[in-house]
Amino acid sequence: MPRPLVKVHLIGIGGGHPDQVTVQAVEKLRAVDVFIVADKGASVGDLAVARREILERHHGGSYQVIEVPDPPRDRSPREYETAVLDWHDARARAYANVLDGLAEGTVVGFLVWGDPALYDSTIRVVERLAAMRGDIEFDVTPGISSVSMLAASHRLVLNRIGGPIVITTGRNLAGDVAAGLDNLVVMLDGNLACSALTGAGWGIHWGANLGTVDEKLVAGPLDDVLADIRRARDEVKAAHGWVMDTYLLRRLTP
Repeated sequence: MPRPLVKVHLIGIGGGHPDQVTVQAVEKLRAVDVFIVADKGASVGDLAVARREILERHHGGSYQVIEVPDPPRDRSPREYETAVLDWHDARARAYANVLDGLAEGTVVGFLVWGDPALYDSTIRVVERLAAMRGDIEFDVTPGISSVSMLAASHRLVLNRIGGPIVITTGRNLAGDVAAGLDNLVVMLDGNLACSALTGAGWGIHWGANLGTVDEKLVAGPLDDVLADIRRARDEVKAAHGWVMDTYLLRRLTP
């Protein structure tokens, strides 16, 4: 006899402030019995506090949070994509072990910072989990992304009139610039790869911990404000144990 389907909700929760959780996301939250959370250790700082505040404010019922130690990931592999896929598989196996211990009919939820569709692995991990077990039925609720928050906080239109906007990573920034791209949103850049572009006529709109009470914003010519960005980034991380930053990088027009 096939196993009953396990309902799984992937819920985007924005940048961490309870006000950023959409009405649709609240409805999904309230349907969840068990939230599975990747335990990344002490490095997450007060992200755990933000998650708890969101659940306490919006769930309104009884629920359980199960923290699963996050498998280690090779951060300097020769084959980057292979290393990431291996990490996804390890996560899926860890979550499968949790599901094995849940009662039939338990509804499972994953809280996803920002939006699940944008530079987040949860959808891919749950796809692997579903392939392993064959009894997973999952849906995805979008969240307010850091890209949207960056634009709103700086009162920006991300694209020039009729022009493209490219969303990339710090790892790929140098190659994208070399290819001639000149209007980019950069994510996942823990080393501020934009610092290699000083002296080349770039402007930047930068934001950290967007949408939270600890939000930091810096804007101006890259050459003039890079030191301010580094300082603000260090201050946020020292105070809260984590920093999520995103920026728009755009060539200055003469």
